[in-house]
Amino acid sequence: MSLKLPRTLRLDPSDTLVFPHAAPPGEWAVTGSFLFLDEDPAALTGKERAAFRAGFLGIASFGFSTLVVVSEASEAEREAATAALAAQFQVRLGAPDRASALAAAREEIAVAESLCGPPVGTVLALHRTLEDGEIRERFRALRPREGAVPGADRRHAYARAFDFYETDDEPEERVDLAGLLDRSPDGNPR
Repeated sequence: MSLKLPRTLRLDPSDTLVFPHAAPPGEWAVTGSFLFLDEDPAALTGKERAAFRAGFLGIASFGFSTLVVVSEASEAEREAATAALAAQFQVRLGAPDRASALAAAREEIAVAESLCGPPVGTVLALHRTLEDGEIRERFRALRPREGAVPGADRRHAYARAFDFYETDDEPEERVDLAGLLDRSPDGNPR
């Protein structure tokens, strides 16, 4: 069986504008909800609120990414990602020892791996909410449109290559990726 993990993906520069720290594209990622366990999401504002609502966490940078892509990984890459996340738990979050940091990292990597049931190349988005005092995560997937030819659209290979489909029965916010590509990095129409 093939091993798959999520990698951060950046289709435009918006992550660098909306999050406190954006993850670079291509690093292994986890949901990162553990960062908000001791926070009051209702009290978050601005970039921190954006990170709570829609940010996957890049393991190496501890930066946020709106999108991740399901990617093949080797056992060695999974172990390296787990070790890197455990080190972050110790350095950034004060885990008491390496054993507890590794246990927590293994759990987070397992959750990230469980999100990667769709085929390699599937793009995933996250929406976090606080419901009845608990953090709830909902995931959406983008998948190629039937008959889409990447690169055929003048704006970007991904601009018309994907459609949203819901993985939860409740409607969520809609993102217009094609519309984002029609804007310059400062948000003005091109």
